[in-house]
Amino acid sequence: MFFITNRRMLGGQRSQAGRRLRFDPADSDPSPSLFFAERRGRDDYVELTSIPFFNALRKSPRAQLLFYLHGFNSQPEPDIFPTAETLQRYLDQLTGSQVEVVPLVWPNDDDFGIIRDYFDDQDAAEMSGFAFARVLGKFLDWRARLPAHAPCLKHVNLLAHSMGNRVLRFALAKWRRDRGEPPALFRSVFMVAADVANESLEPGEPGYAITRAARNVVVYYAADDFALRSSKVANLRNKIVSRRLGHSGPEDLARTPDNVFAVDCDAVNDRYDRLGHTYFLGDERGRPGAVIAHIAATLMTGRPPGFDDGKRRFRLPADFAQRALAQAA
Repeated sequence: MFFITNRRMLGGQRSQAGRRLRFDPADSDPSPSLFFAERRGRDDYVELTSIPFFNALRKSPRAQLLFYLHGFNSQPEPDIFPTAETLQRYLDQLTGSQVEVVPLVWPNDDDFGIIRDYFDDQDAAEMSGFAFARVLGKFLDWRARLPAHAPCLKHVNLLAHSMGNRVLRFALAKWRRDRGEPPALFRSVFMVAADVANESLEPGEPGYAITRAARNVVVYYAADDFALRSSKVANLRNKIVSRRLGHSGPEDLARTPDNVFAVDCDAVNDRYDRLGHTYFLGDERGRPGAVIAHIAATLMTGRPPGFDDGKRRFRLPADFAQRALAQAA
């Protein structure tokens, strides 16, 4: 599995192709360095550097890339990489191995106390957004150097979960502030249980750049997401008064661009996670859930299903996964 990270490494921050990487578990501060690497097994990571990394992705037999931005309070091995492996397994079932999952690993804290972690990780997410804006620049520079007769034809997509959406928002907002409109790089961006303000995608707001960088922006939300209820309380303590995008969906869909689609997941989110927050994977029997089935269908067709007659809000039915698996078979 290929991955990119701005977590600090033991043994120094200077990049070197071929060296073994080890995350520094005691240092959760975002690093100014970026590491482009391959995970060959648990705790077995090899640095590639950026150009060999992008070349390897280009040579992959899979037709599409799905970059995965994880949420807060997550560590590489207990959480992030196993989740990415599960995501890869479900997408292989649903798409016939057409999609390659590439985690973007940003530093999370592991202090005692969930509220302390939450605000430490908010800061880390913002600073990591600056680092991942550089990833976009490096990718575009690499792509521009490809010979005209051999362009990179892969569809590029991104899935951001929870506070990972904060990383995405800051990355593209920084690009827009420093370089103008972001390139339309992504075919689809999937914002799952997004822990950002629910007006973020409107013109003039920091997340508006996300809508300019993608053909489709699909927002998955659930009113009974208990983790985001805690997020709302935590933000109120700091006098930040705004509902979360992943809790209510866009505040006013009419004020968002036409490529923003809202998927109400109230009927399915608590089937896959007791807090109703990490609901983009599957059930306790290892079967893909409704949200990942909807994501897979969007990846395969280039358009999110369920939005007929110009509608941009859709209530995801509980049997969506079963129908998708039947079609895949």
